[in-house]
Amino acid sequence: MIISVFVKPSLNLNMLVLENERINISRTSLVINEYDKNAVEEGVRIKEKFGGKLIIFSALTWGPIEKKMQDFERILRECLAMGADEAHAIIDEKILNATSLETTKAIASLVKKIGNFDILITGESSMDTSSFQFAPRLASILNLPIITFVRKINIEGNKILVERDIEDEIQIIESELPCIVSVTGEINQPRVPSIKQILQAKSKPLLKYKLSDLGIDISPTNILEEIRIIQVKRKNIFLEGNLEEIAEKLTNILKEEKIL
Repeated sequence: MIISVFVKPSLNLNMLVLENERINISRTSLVINEYDKNAVEEGVRIKEKFGGKLIIFSALTWGPIEKKMQDFERILRECLAMGADEAHAIIDEKILNATSLETTKAIASLVKKIGNFDILITGESSMDTSSFQFAPRLASILNLPIITFVRKINIEGNKILVERDIEDEIQIIESELPCIVSVTGEINQPRVPSIKQILQAKSKPLLKYKLSDLGIDISPTNILEEIRIIQVKRKNIFLEGNLEEIAEKLTNILKEEKIL
């Protein structure tokens, strides 16, 4: 079983550096995307059950590169410590702050370069941009079937049977392999690597590529220039009177705000 898992280094939402309501991207640290950690764990479990190889794919999309490399390598080493065998990463100025379209094109080219896979796993969305676009775009480019919002995976022979959570119902879906699946946080509880596994991860392959190594050149049409924090300010309206008077005043305010 040859498994690939896609990991995004996301902005650390718990440690955002703010300047005048803007997020200072260059000073905000990176962490592994939470859903992608579930994806890595599921990939490791499949490898432990069926044997084979688990390969991590990633791309550095937040810059500047020299300030983010330490976080980026730490994230990839964390995946290797969890049980992945090797990691392949794209590091190129042209995909910094690019949209998911350009990033997916680049990673798809890297996947084609490395080889064929039986199952390709990714997190349902990223914790920083939450576009939900990577997995469907990847499936389109690689011309593979895709199942999203997966919370349970069973593999038998050349078929995969999954439970798909779509809020008001659970769907049971079967597909032939190879297949792309995007997983939710309910699928598992990611393991915490031991000290021994962390040390062993330092000797596992971590290969880096530029777009030129992949034979592609991407010129993003849309570049993210800044991210602002939307601050919701309360109006602090105090209502006085008895219950009937307060209820009437509240109703009038809600009508003025076109809520009622």
